[in-house]
Amino acid sequence: MRIAQVAPLHESVPPTGYGGTERVVSYLTEELVRLGHEVTLFASSDSRTRARLVSGRMKALRLNGKTRAALPLHLVLLERVADLARDFDFIHFHLDYLPFPLARRLGVPCLSTLHGRLDYPELQPIFSEFRELPLVSISDSQRAPLAFANWAATVYHGLPPGLLTRPEGPPGEHLVFLGRISPEKRVDRAIEIARRSGRRLKIAAKIDPSERGYFKREIAGLLRQPHVDFVGEIGEAEKARFLGEAYALLHPIDWPEPFGLAIIEAMACGTPSVVFDRGSMPELVENGVTGYVVSDVDAAVEALGRLRRFDRARCRERFERRFTAGRMAEDYLSLYRSSVEAVA
Repeated sequence: MRIAQVAPLHESVPPTGYGGTERVVSYLTEELVRLGHEVTLFASSDSRTRARLVSGRMKALRLNGKTRAALPLHLVLLERVADLARDFDFIHFHLDYLPFPLARRLGVPCLSTLHGRLDYPELQPIFSEFRELPLVSISDSQRAPLAFANWAATVYHGLPPGLLTRPEGPPGEHLVFLGRISPEKRVDRAIEIARRSGRRLKIAAKIDPSERGYFKREIAGLLRQPHVDFVGEIGEAEKARFLGEAYALLHPIDWPEPFGLAIIEAMACGTPSVVFDRGSMPELVENGVTGYVVSDVDAAVEALGRLRRFDRARCRERFERRFTAGRMAEDYLSLYRSSVEAVA
């Protein structure tokens, strides 16, 4: 098939550091190319791909530090998609609701995967207006606020199976936190859980400019505690060791997270996750198999004690069964083909 993947411009594809949506788009794009499809990636010019790259002069926005308005650049990107639309059998958008007016008029089969939270009331009007457009959720919990929308499927994210592997030897005794410093990610809870469990906590996290005030007010002081190591933002190359050598990943979120990429990254390393029962977490984590879903700090501390005899090989096996890039690509290809056949 001739397939277009349309990524956000905030990060390169794949990102050099933190970045969820663009990373998943990269995994999907490269797997589709590996399967023999003719893929065009619309993304920032500093992206790296075996697909055909269409970008112009637009570099990833977050790291250049000079862009004050992202919307105009994304509209230019969508105009490039429109110019080339007839070259494709299928167009796959990863820009949330931004491409909806274009998708309605393209005359080419397309769908949008929604990567963000959907529980804001302000989203209701646009999804009501464009309710005929096919959508993909990244978890069943994500779609709950917009149950009326035209959901084609839920497709869980996947990773290349060789990207992160289970290291040899026993794990360490320390805990890890991987993500970004923000109120909803609750690194403060992770620090408290680690303190009460008597374990060190290594924190690999991005700090967005918009979150620096929160970081200074609420988090910076906590990082001075003797059991905390703040290592900053890390890239893909560092993740295998960071996650694989840990006793467990802490993910004590305080928001309806649509998908936790760090959870399946830890799973690929055979490392269990202790997560709070919000959003997609119960869909990703199987109690006693890939970690534990808990309700509060007390339960998280107790769950850590139950991981002494955790089967890391079994955890890795669950990753290979549920969360590989190959499975993700096949799920999407099934949707692409059914959409093309419907208009043939």
